[in-house]
Amino acid sequence: MTDDVKTPDQERRRAAIRTIPQPSDLNVNGNIFGGWVLSQMDLAGADAASRLAGGPVATVAIEGMKFHQPIELGDVISIYADIEKTGRTSVTVKLDVYAERGVKRTLHRVTSGVYVFVAIDENGQPTPLKYT
Repeated sequence: MTDDVKTPDQERRRAAIRTIPQPSDLNVNGNIFGGWVLSQMDLAGADAASRLAGGPVATVAIEGMKFHQPIELGDVISIYADIEKTGRTSVTVKLDVYAERGVKRTLHRVTSGVYVFVAIDENGQPTPLKYT
């Protein structure tokens, strides 16, 4: 059914990843290690960028990162990706990370950042975006 197919514009804001950190993801302070969060954000951003690019992408920059609150063991993490800007070969993605916490699953914004990806061809070279 073609009515169910989303256009690239409809794909600009989406929940890209929903996951639960494990005890092995803890840092020495007992919170979730920042590197784990960065890697999850990179995966979420690459998913959104590759959908828009119409093929594979590579991370070329993290323009900004902010840790608003620590992520705790037991939190359920959702990462939302917004396409902020596109260039000839690049896609800039704003990422917001939210944690559902506790029995009542209160929502907390824990991290945000802006990642830049470039569309690549089969040789790993920059290539024009297929959808913009």
